[in-house]
Amino acid sequence: RSPFKSHLVSARLVAMRRPYHHLSVAQVVLKVTTIKEEPYAMSKGSELEGFCIDLLSAVSKKLDFKYDIQLVKDSRYGKTDDSGNWNGMIGEVVRGEADIAVAPLTLTAKREAAVDMTKPFMQTGLSFILRKDLASDDSQFLSLLNLFSTEMWMGVLVAYLLTSVCIFLVSRISPCEWEQPDTEKNIFTLSHSFWYTVGALTLQGAGPHPKALSGRVITSIWWLFSLVLLACFFANLSLWLHSDNQQQSIKSFEDLANQNLIEYGTIKDSSSFAFFKNSNNPTYHRIYEHIKNAQSYSLNAEEGFRRALKGNYAFIGESVSLDLAVARYCNLTRAPEIIGMRGYSIAAPLGSPLVKNLSVAILQLSESGELDYFRSKWWASSCIAKNGKSAPLKPASLKGIFLLLALGLGLGLFLALMELAAKSHKIANTQQKSCCSVMSTELSQRFRGGELMTPEPSEKNKA
Repeated sequence: RSPFKSHLVSARLVAMRRPYHHLSVAQVVLKVTTIKEEPYAMSKGSELEGFCIDLLSAVSKKLDFKYDIQLVKDSRYGKTDDSGNWNGMIGEVVRGEADIAVAPLTLTAKREAAVDMTKPFMQTGLSFILRKDLASDDSQFLSLLNLFSTEMWMGVLVAYLLTSVCIFLVSRISPCEWEQPDTEKNIFTLSHSFWYTVGALTLQGAGPHPKALSGRVITSIWWLFSLVLLACFFANLSLWLHSDNQQQSIKSFEDLANQNLIEYGTIKDSSSFAFFKNSNNPTYHRIYEHIKNAQSYSLNAEEGFRRALKGNYAFIGESVSLDLAVARYCNLTRAPEIIGMRGYSIAAPLGSPLVKNLSVAILQLSESGELDYFRSKWWASSCIAKNGKSAPLKPASLKGIFLLLALGLGLGLFLALMELAAKSHKIANTQQKSCCSVMSTELSQRFRGGELMTPEPSEKNKA
């Protein structure tokens, strides 16, 4: 590099040797190199936007410096050629053409020997994506219970208990159901009420049925509630069975290596390909041998995504890039397994005092949650769940039918009390007593035993 460039870089580095909180905006303007890649750096008119642009802006505010950003000339990240010279962003930093490189640069031992790299601002690893209909979760013994959420099952249980208790109370209170408590036997015991409610819920029925209007109101509302509940359950069941039909369970690299129905591959000569090539793990080396023999490479990530969308192909790449593809292409899903964990870092020249200050700023952004915010901002999914496995049904989805059931139970109890009040009023007029005392005695007779009050014989009857 020229003496002038060397002098310029040295001057910048000397200016940056003080702690970051003493830096002045007027002291230094850093040359920053980056690469255009979604969603790290993308064109927006004449400017750039993306995760790395937001990161650079946040770091510059913390360290109080200005910067001049430019795209790397050869559109490469950085690797050595046959003569051992670095190209891409790493090459520009090594040659002094840029002070720092802010991009999804993977922290590797070879790069660390050529430049200094900060603490990672993003963790990633290797995974693979494939079409949703080619991957599924393992079957579970209790999968049917997952059709409703836990809150939904609890709501159904509470509704069942309350309805059963209300039927029992109504059958005890209503005179139409139990005219003479001292001589008659009430068929709606507590156990029969629970059994009757279960019969209605399973659409089987369990007689005898209530005779009183109050009891019929409650049972009718419960039948309606049961029909809606079962319709929702079987709709979710149908979708669940359809999504699980003839699916394979491929969730790990071992699953991928042990099958020969789905083709898989990665970008040729990429760091992902090099990982499998240099790995001593038998499974990973078997994946490398398969990719090499089948020549199942992809020229770039976009081609890998397109092949995965067409089906019968799993594309292997870095998890953060795959997550972006899943957020953009709704028919794709990423395997839960991530191997070969690595980080993305900012690169600076060897011996640069920038690295320490940049690492501290990155850690501060991570601790404050700003890095997570940038991630959620640029990796936001545009997909709406459809044609996939149904989500567990929640009570909020059926809050109307739960409200209708509650109103029906309240109306039934109110009608039962009105029926008892009418009978009590009739007896009170005959015995010339207060209606409240007669009603209290009636309730005591029905729930605690005792003789039913009978009207005293009149003079006409005595005669």
